[in-house]
Amino acid sequence: MAVSAKRIVRRSPDSRRRGKTDWARVDSMSDREIETAVKSDPDAAPLLDKEWFRTARLVLPERKVPISLRMDREVVEWFKARGKRYQSRINAVLKAYVQAHRKPG
Repeated sequence: MAVSAKRIVRRSPDSRRRGKTDWARVDSMSDREIETAVKSDPDAAPLLDKEWFRTARLVLPERKVPISLRMDREVVEWFKARGKRYQSRINAVLKAYVQAHRKPG
């Protein structure tokens, strides 16, 4: 009987991954400067005003169907090596395949 070793990772607050935001720069900016910077950023999310909320509609995700599936170890390890939610990525790849091969009509 094989015994699997658990991998325990300890992290201190200083060892967490840091984003690319220069928080010292943001802290030194006024509210007006921040608002101007956001408005000039093409990647910033649009403002959600009353009109947006009036026309918005709730779209619930499709419920997933639990299955048991045997896959090649190499495939599973490849997806797992790319981080958390590997099963969701496998699902996305399979869904794209189905959509690409679906007959119109």
